[in-house]
Amino acid sequence: MLQAFFFVPMQLPWLDPGEPFPPVSTAWDAVQPAPGLLAAGGALDVESLRRAYTAGIFPWFSEGQPILWWSTDPRMVLHTGDFRLHRSLRKTLVRFASSPHCEVRMDTAFDDVIGACSASPREGQAGTWILPAMVRAYSDLHRAGFAHSVETWIDGQLAGGLYCVAIGQAVFGESMFTRVPDASKIALAALVAFCRAHGLGPIDCQQNTRHLASLGAREVPRDEFVRQVAYNVAKPPVAWRFERSLWAQLLAD
Repeated sequence: MLQAFFFVPMQLPWLDPGEPFPPVSTAWDAVQPAPGLLAAGGALDVESLRRAYTAGIFPWFSEGQPILWWSTDPRMVLHTGDFRLHRSLRKTLVRFASSPHCEVRMDTAFDDVIGACSASPREGQAGTWILPAMVRAYSDLHRAGFAHSVETWIDGQLAGGLYCVAIGQAVFGESMFTRVPDASKIALAALVAFCRAHGLGPIDCQQNTRHLASLGAREVPRDEFVRQVAYNVAKPPVAWRFERSLWAQLLAD
């Protein structure tokens, strides 16, 4: 999908660093070679990323390519009330939540999490999209308070986790990894519980995958997604801390 850029370079806006993004309505549609592709160029600094996510735009590109900016239509989102807690995962969470040797932490090992994610390809991809430039950019975003890690710890070891972007009360999922079976699912379940407890908006999943769909994520029109983002980014941010009591958001039934 990403390689399509090189076949039609004249059709894609090129951004100078700091230049405003084009309207998301101008992104390539389904009849073009890379649906959702909006622009190329620009920069991965904190302010550019903040403006991008606030507008429903995200960067995604491969080695040897310029920065590519996307706004897909439809957009895959996970409304936390729709999260499907399958029986096997519920059993895993019950054991995890009750064990003194297991815990979820937030923002204690962001660099380790994004480093592990960079070594884990997305579903359906052979290589990673989290290049060194992306690692640096999201680490800067984390230090600025706009990116967070959700970490699964077992016996004092980082077993899995995910990282996400959060602006106001809008949450944008990025990537996850696991070193122990179900560790990334535990981190996602913890994020869902956290979002439920704080009344945060739906979690942006960017693209449709079988795994996300099996957990309750669904596609929504881009216009609806952008409206949701605009509403939620205007709300005050919350403190990113995970308490064991938050598991009741999922396990109380």
